[in-house]
Amino acid sequence: MSDLIRKDPRKDWILRNRLHPLHEQVAAEMNGPAAEVRGPSGLIRRNPHAVGFIGPNGIKRIDRLGGSAAAAAGAKREQKEEQLPIIAIDAPQAYVAVVVDMPNGELSAHDKDVLGQARALADAAEDTAVLAVVFGPVKAALGTEANPDHPLGLAGVDRVVVFDSEAYQGFAPEQQLEAMLAVERTLEPAQWLFPDTHLSGNDRALRLAARLGERPIMHAWQIKNGKVTSRGGSELTDITRELASARILALASECAMPVDEARYEARVIASPAVPDVLTRIKDAGAVAVDPNQISLGEAEFILSAGNGIHDWDQFHEAARVLGATEGASRVAVDDGFMPRFRQVGATGTWVTARVYIAVGISGAVQHLQGIGSCEKVIAINTDAGCDMVKRADLSVIGDSQEILAALMAKVQADGAADGDEGKHDVA
Repeated sequence: MSDLIRKDPRKDWILRNRLHPLHEQVAAEMNGPAAEVRGPSGLIRRNPHAVGFIGPNGIKRIDRLGGSAAAAAGAKREQKEEQLPIIAIDAPQAYVAVVVDMPNGELSAHDKDVLGQARALADAAEDTAVLAVVFGPVKAALGTEANPDHPLGLAGVDRVVVFDSEAYQGFAPEQQLEAMLAVERTLEPAQWLFPDTHLSGNDRALRLAARLGERPIMHAWQIKNGKVTSRGGSELTDITRELASARILALASECAMPVDEARYEARVIASPAVPDVLTRIKDAGAVAVDPNQISLGEAEFILSAGNGIHDWDQFHEAARVLGATEGASRVAVDDGFMPRFRQVGATGTWVTARVYIAVGISGAVQHLQGIGSCEKVIAINTDAGCDMVKRADLSVIGDSQEILAALMAKVQADGAADGDEGKHDVA
């Protein structure tokens, strides 16, 4: 007798007919085993009828997330981190140095892109390590031993040099330049990479190039086949140079894919001795600016309102207390509650905020497109199944008035305790 597995067409017909009196019995019989079985040819076959569940209205639902989106994402992230291999370079013979911005002690999306490009360059050479040069304190603790689970290790960094004394914090170009020159004398990096950002990476790259007598490549957006392509002519022309002729590069965002397939040591090494310099530039701190005077496209912290806002006076007060720039969905703008220049989305302004709080916004596709480059998205909504909640990194389900009131009370209490009310870290 043949060993081939034969299908029962009658059972298949009953399984497709949910109103058949034997449907539940046949479904339990056929879907009881694993959803994946090995066919007669040895290949794994998936049983589509074993996926999902019958909802209260009798319609079959497929739960591709295996539970809530947040729980599934968290489990997947933990599993991925556990399985990521640790790659170590014991004795590097050369370095690709990256001077990261790390605003508020954390890697930005731009930093991760540049580190991804540095990783690609280092992997293309033998015994070459990625060296991260950090100015200022780092939020996550670093040690002299390997730190593969540190954000720097997950971003592809092999070695780290930290200059965290007060002399290097803020805008201190002269002292930071001396530190980079000390690294140059000690480790002689094959290349220096910088995020092409205003008053940080861009300025540092130009100062280092001038001191070393190098011709830098600015606004570079692609490195491929030994050539560097950069944007010039008011960003209307592409300029191509040989990679071998360039030691200092300021890279645009999305220049490369961030590292996500391995962990690296991120081992802290001793910083070289840096001579003190006579500084002629002193950082007097950030100038107090009304957040609503900042354009949406440049704002780092945005509190955005949608159709779920019922107390607009409270929303404006919450934006003032939090120190956030106000934004709005198209519905709120069309209803006349907010001016047109406050509209966020594909039909309004594309934003790149570090923190974006969406209050009462369901998440139309145009709005989600406009916030695609935001680093952290927080959703406050009564609908746990809306698209904005699915997109958000953190969701708070509840009445927006109560949540905003509690948030303002917390911020004001913390500000009063610190004696610095009105100044808050958006991170």
